[in-house]
Amino acid sequence: MIKKILALLIVLTVLQSCVFAKAAKNEDKNMTRTDICKENYKTLFGGEALPATGDDPEMMAILQKYIFGEVFTVGNLDIRTREMLTVTSLAVQQTMPQLKAHINAALNIGVTPIELRESIYQLAPFIGFPKTLNALGVLNEVFKERGIKTPLESTATVKENERYQKGFEIQNPLYGDEIKESMNSLPDDMGADVARFLTEVCFGDFYTRKGLDIKTRELLFIAALVTTGNTETLKSHIKGNLKAGNSKETIVSAIIQCLPYVGFPDTLAALRVLNEELK
Repeated sequence: MIKKILALLIVLTVLQSCVFAKAAKNEDKNMTRTDICKENYKTLFGGEALPATGDDPEMMAILQKYIFGEVFTVGNLDIRTREMLTVTSLAVQQTMPQLKAHINAALNIGVTPIELRESIYQLAPFIGFPKTLNALGVLNEVFKERGIKTPLESTATVKENERYQKGFEIQNPLYGDEIKESMNSLPDDMGADVARFLTEVCFGDFYTRKGLDIKTRELLFIAALVTTGNTETLKSHIKGNLKAGNSKETIVSAIIQCLPYVGFPDTLAALRVLNEELK
């Protein structure tokens, strides 16, 4: 008898959960972009969106409803991934006040300090070390303000004499020898040096680190390349993303996530490249 009662209670609990889930889904459909904006903004920043104060409340209202009420609803990305993509784009742009705000937002929703550090570290081969150090300065400033002790633990996994081999093991399945082959015509075999640097630094020094998996690293590079407007390199990384396990929908979602931060021209150019590469 007791077993039957317990079984009945379990069934009722499951049914109740289904009803609540359905009701929540229907409620989401009835939410306006203003409602969605306020909900996402509070989750990210802990404050109220759409303030009627400041020098430009109209611009802030347009910005917030567009980003957090519309763009955040497009595609299959979770909010943590959206914020890491946003941090990547803002670090590439060197827009430090916005970068600082979104680093805080990322931490608020559970992105770990190491994930944020790795997201910025790996930008060095793409935007150069000076800009990467600028972004790290902002990151470490946020860490200090939040009582996060630096330096964070090391996530390096390769020894000095392993950089090329370990890097090649990651690079080759995703990109083959395309860079090495494209550098063959340079004099004095300097093209081979450039190709080796790419393997050792980009893949050996950074991709091998713990904290982010290859799939996530590749997706974040989509944001970096959309932000720089480098559609030629983007072509290769679209293919690399697919090989790393990211779906077409995920790649499109990542490109669209960059839209408010880079504007329509670079975003549309990236989407055109994607369509061409996937024909």
